[in-house]
Amino acid sequence: ADSLQRPMKRFHPAAGCGATRIHFSMRTAARKCRSAVKLWRPASRARSALAYISEPEHEARCTGNEPEAGFVGAPGSRYVSEMKFFYPHVDHVPPILPCFRLVDDLGRLVEGAEQHLPVLNEELLQKLQTTMIRVSEYDKVFNDAQRQGRISFYLVSRGEEACSIGSCAALDPRDLLLPQYRELGALLWRGFTCHDVANQLTSNALDPAHGRQLPLHIGSKEKSIVYIKSTLGTQCPHAAGASYALKLQRTSRISLCYFGDGTSSHADVPSALNIAAVHKCPTIFFCRNNGYAISTNVADQYVSDGVAPRGIAFGMPTIRIDGNDMLAVFAATQRAREIALQESRPVLIEAMTYRIGAHSTSDDDSKYRTKKSPHAGWDSERAFWESRSPIIRFGRYLQSKGLFSVHREEELRKAARREAIDALNLAERAAKPDYSHMFTDVYDELSWVQHEQQNKLKAHVQKYAHKYADIMPQLVSL
Repeated sequence: ADSLQRPMKRFHPAAGCGATRIHFSMRTAARKCRSAVKLWRPASRARSALAYISEPEHEARCTGNEPEAGFVGAPGSRYVSEMKFFYPHVDHVPPILPCFRLVDDLGRLVEGAEQHLPVLNEELLQKLQTTMIRVSEYDKVFNDAQRQGRISFYLVSRGEEACSIGSCAALDPRDLLLPQYRELGALLWRGFTCHDVANQLTSNALDPAHGRQLPLHIGSKEKSIVYIKSTLGTQCPHAAGASYALKLQRTSRISLCYFGDGTSSHADVPSALNIAAVHKCPTIFFCRNNGYAISTNVADQYVSDGVAPRGIAFGMPTIRIDGNDMLAVFAATQRAREIALQESRPVLIEAMTYRIGAHSTSDDDSKYRTKKSPHAGWDSERAFWESRSPIIRFGRYLQSKGLFSVHREEELRKAARREAIDALNLAERAAKPDYSHMFTDVYDELSWVQHEQQNKLKAHVQKYAHKYADIMPQLVSL
C-alpha cells in the first residue's frame, strides 16, 4: 500500500541505507502488496544486506563511534569495552549503566576488545551468521504467509537475531531454555528444522503439540526447550524453579529465560528475580530490551535506566550489553553461565537491541513508534537501527577476516528462502491432527466432564455429518 502511494522510495529496508534509491513500478508494487495492510519489507528478497554497507554516504554517516548508544530502552547509556558485571553491595553502580560491546557499528573491533573476545573457530563463526540469515529469510516467508491467510499469526525477529542465537550458542546444549516468542534463532540453533517450524505454524498432524499451540509457540523436551507460552512473564518463575531443581540434583546445568522490556512490567518478573536471588538459583535472566512492547513505546513502560538496575536491586550480578553485537552477546552469556554455576546465583543480562518490525502480525507499530533518528543523518529511527543490524555488523566483521562476502550472503538468502517456501507448501498439504487429541496430554485418566464433552462432540459431528466428512473416521477413537 505504501509503495503504491510513493512509487519512488529513498531507502532500502534490508540495510536501512538512505543513499540507495529503489524504483518501484506500479505493477511491481501491486504484486508485492499482498493486502491492504501496510507492509514494510525489502524490495529484493534475496539481495545481500552486506552489499549496501560500503557506500561512501553510509561510511560518512555511520562512524561506529557515537558517544551514546541511543538505544530506545536506555537512551543515555554509553558504550564500553569492559565486560563488567555489577555486583550488589560490592560495586559502585553509576546512575546510568554502560553498554558492553566488542564490535562497533562498522564491524570493527573496539579498543580493548581483545581481552574479552570469545575464542570461536571459523566454522562456528560462519554458523552464527548463517543462522541469523536463515531466521531473516524464514521470517519474511512466514510473515507473508500470514498476510496471505495461510497461517493465523506470526512474530518476526528482525533486528534482534543476535540476541537469541548468540546467547543460545554460548550455553551447554543441555541447559534449559525458556523462550518468550521471539527466539526462532535459538530454536534453530538447538536443532529445529524449517520443516519443524512450518509444521507447527500450520498446526498439522506432524506438529508434536497436535496444533494446540499458537504459531511459533514451540518446545522440545529432547532439546531442553520449555514450550513457549503467551502468558507473558510466566517463564521467569518457571526458570527460577527449574534451575533450583537442577541445583538440588547437583548437575552442571543452568536455565536461561528470555523476556522483553514489556514483559518486565508483569508481576511475575520481579517475583522470579527475588525467588532466584534468595534461593541462589543458577538462572540467567536474559532481557531483550528492543524499545517497544505491543502497541507501547518504552516511555510508557518505565522512566528508570532500562531494566538492568532491577537485577542489582534484587541482589544479582548484572550487565548491560549491545544486543546487536554477536560477539558481545556470546561473551557475556558465556561469562554469566560461569557465574551462575561457580557462584550458585542468578545473573541478569539486559541486551539492548531494536525491534525493526511490528510486534506481531496483529500490531500496527506506526501508531506508537518514534520516527526521529537518535543521531543526525538518518531518515528515521528505523533506518538508523536497520543499518546497525546484527547481520550487517557481524557480516562486516567476518568479511574483514575473509570468512564472508556479498555473494555468499546472497547464496544463503536464496537457499533459506527456497527452503522456507518448500517447507510451508509441504506443511499445508499434510493432514490435520486427529480430533481425539482435544482430550489428550493433560490428564492421565479423563474425568467425567471430559467424557461428557467427548460425547457431545461426537453427537454434534454425527448430526452434521455432511459438514464433517473428513473427520468421521476419527470418531471411532472418541
